[in-house]
Amino acid sequence: MKKQNAGWTGWRRRVLAVALLSTLAAAAPLVNAAPNADERPGVVNLNTATAAELEALPGIGAKKAEAILEARKAHGGFKSVDELVDVRGIGPAQMEKLRPHLRVSSDAASSATAKP
Repeated sequence: MKKQNAGWTGWRRRVLAVALLSTLAAAAPLVNAAPNADERPGVVNLNTATAAELEALPGIGAKKAEAILEARKAHGGFKSVDELVDVRGIGPAQMEKLRPHLRVSSDAASSATAKP
């Protein structure tokens, strides 16, 4: 009787071990996945971005997004990404974090100032 019980326990352990290893193997890519370019926010054009698009950028909340939109409206658009440091609340350190996610289109700058 003990042998049957011990045999069943061994079989049960093997099944559980296989199930556990299968689960861990399937989950490993999810746990070890490092952020890559596809998972980071996309590149945003400062002259055409909406508040929601700006808020998707790292470190930009509703207030900073609104400040960026106001600066864009007041100055007729951005000529360079570097002009973003002139916006209240955005300093050089944050600018460097944002730089890979930003661009400025010269066409958009002229259309931002154009009147219908």
